[in-house]
Amino acid sequence: MLDGILTGLATAAQPTNLMMVVIGCFAGTFIGMLPGLGPISAIALMIPITYGFDPSAGMILMAGVYYGAIFGGSTSSILINAPGVAGTVATSFDGYPMARKGMAGKALAIAAYASFSGGTIAAIFLLFAAPALAGVALSFRSPDYFALMVMGLTAVSAFAGRGNFLKAIMMTILGLMLATVGSDPVVGMPRFTFGRIDLLDGISFLLLAMATFALSEALMTVLKREKIADAARSATKGDIGSLKLSRDEVKEMAPVIGRSSVLGFFIGVLPGAGATIASFLAYGMERNLARGAKKEEFGKGSIRGLTAPETANNAAASGSFVPLLTLGIPGSGTTAVMLGALISYGVNPGPTLFVDRPEVFWAVIISMYIGNVILLVLNLPLIPYIARLLTLPSHLLVPLVLFFSLIGVYLVSVNTFDIFMMVGVAGAAIVLRLFNYPMAPMILGFILGDLMERNLRRSIDINDGSISFLWERPITATIMVITIIVVALPLLGYFRERRRLVTTGEGG
Repeated sequence: MLDGILTGLATAAQPTNLMMVVIGCFAGTFIGMLPGLGPISAIALMIPITYGFDPSAGMILMAGVYYGAIFGGSTSSILINAPGVAGTVATSFDGYPMARKGMAGKALAIAAYASFSGGTIAAIFLLFAAPALAGVALSFRSPDYFALMVMGLTAVSAFAGRGNFLKAIMMTILGLMLATVGSDPVVGMPRFTFGRIDLLDGISFLLLAMATFALSEALMTVLKREKIADAARSATKGDIGSLKLSRDEVKEMAPVIGRSSVLGFFIGVLPGAGATIASFLAYGMERNLARGAKKEEFGKGSIRGLTAPETANNAAASGSFVPLLTLGIPGSGTTAVMLGALISYGVNPGPTLFVDRPEVFWAVIISMYIGNVILLVLNLPLIPYIARLLTLPSHLLVPLVLFFSLIGVYLVSVNTFDIFMMVGVAGAAIVLRLFNYPMAPMILGFILGDLMERNLRRSIDINDGSISFLWERPITATIMVITIIVVALPLLGYFRERRRLVTTGEGG
């Protein structure tokens, strides 16, 4: 472990990688502030830029963008009640009321300190938890990988809003279907290519990610005619107030940061949970723990109500790297995109990453410490100026996103067919989004589809055509049982609720 830490430190401390951390943190902070352009879009935009980079540098940059976006998403939540990312929705509950009271500076400072603390504490946990999981996982074989991929698909429930689980399942199946386009991975025969040579290598992950997130997000902004700049100007035209915190306020924040960091990290570790769920759970926990007047402050500008979600969402962002790096399971839509980026670099995420590519594994973890310090240094002095960056008009932002999306895909493939296909996919994504179909499950299905097929067919070949490997290997059987339990619990809850409604006469 000490050797790994030294390897990661040596890699992360290289001038190029330090520059990647700074660029990633700054870009993530800026993009996270802009409603509609969350970390998924930001990372999708970064993928073509990092194609010529070393895998360590590429992952450090994208990791910086990820927690930078979570860090920066609080700015628009506090100033204009428009969360830049889903993980900062709970931040607006008390951050925006504080800003309305003339304490916008204090609210932004609290968010910055809480984000820094949550991210740093979670990075320490990650340092010890990741190697432990990786050590256990070194005994994995193809059947175990297949079972892990099946378990990864259960993360679809996290991407489904209330009442939209069936839509999320349908999008996952669409992703699995798109993953079969191209040449058969075993016999090499073309399938579902419709006679197009351009599709022999399959659909590009970069094309799909850029079209469904970055490109469609920009076009959706135009369709919805969102007026962000006007609200931002009215929120930032005056003095945002003092950034200083009193000793009593720091004492009030400290225990909240401790509890929310632990909760956020372990929620982030669970595949399919993520920063949004962590922030809401932390907010609810602190509200339940509060007593008397402190409880009444929630929703009206509570320091605890602002500290808890900001700490938890950054801790969860760090925690989500545990299943990504050690098991190859994305815990959120953002880490699903990062999983695809890792694979595109020729790096196989999962149990062997710890041994095969220790410089990538440890450099990402070490860069989180550096990144959190850089975020704090960047954000505190620049808060008054960062707040005014929200006034960037949509007619400048949208063309920039369209340009980088289209040029990014073209420069990787140098194929005009990909441009036309990307526009078509973006058009289809907009239609699906208008009907509230989530895009993240499709990316999840697309990423895991190829890995599932390869490991399933390899496992069947080893077992002479039998599927007995699903219960013969203890690790495989354990993972499958856990998967069944994860799938069954929500269904049991649904049927129990239906039975209660029928019993009480409310179910019709």
